[in-house]
Amino acid sequence: MDYVNILGIAGSLRKNSYNRAALRAARSLRPNDARLEIFELDGIPGYNQDEEQDPPAKIVELKTRVRAADAILFVTPEYNYSISGVLKNAIDWASRPYGDNAWDGKPVAIMGASIGMLGSARAQYHLRQCCVYLNMYPLNHPEVMIPYAAEQFDAGGNLVNDKSRDLIAQLLESLVHWTRRFKKQSGP
Repeated sequence: MDYVNILGIAGSLRKNSYNRAALRAARSLRPNDARLEIFELDGIPGYNQDEEQDPPAKIVELKTRVRAADAILFVTPEYNYSISGVLKNAIDWASRPYGDNAWDGKPVAIMGASIGMLGSARAQYHLRQCCVYLNMYPLNHPEVMIPYAAEQFDAGGNLVNDKSRDLIAQLLESLVHWTRRFKKQSGP
């Protein structure tokens, strides 16, 4: 089977993060013709242009895994109406130095959870702006915004809301089709 390899990145470091839990749920909801690996952002140092030419090992690993993936799944919390600093930091590292953008041309799906009623909507829209500049191609639909996250996950961090689970499954199915379209267009 020709699998689509998806790299999932949650923009939170908190152990019991709803977004990390949503990413774990996505792994179990992926289509049969997709693989979803998770890259944890723990241990990524703050971006430092002085280190671009000789980046830390964690950054080398991030860029290698981004390049090896067919598609990216970002799962973003919303901090102060935007994406988290740790996610923005990882995006910046993997796009540098200038001319060595690991994100270039990647199909992308975006989802997120928050404790508020908008389910990370503003953060997702800011993340889309980053995608434009870095030449990533985010899906437009379905939008997966998990509101009132404390009510959507059980004590073990399992996503129990059926509507959210269905939307994640649809998002991943759409990402697989989106990715296959890009592969077909850029094929031999």
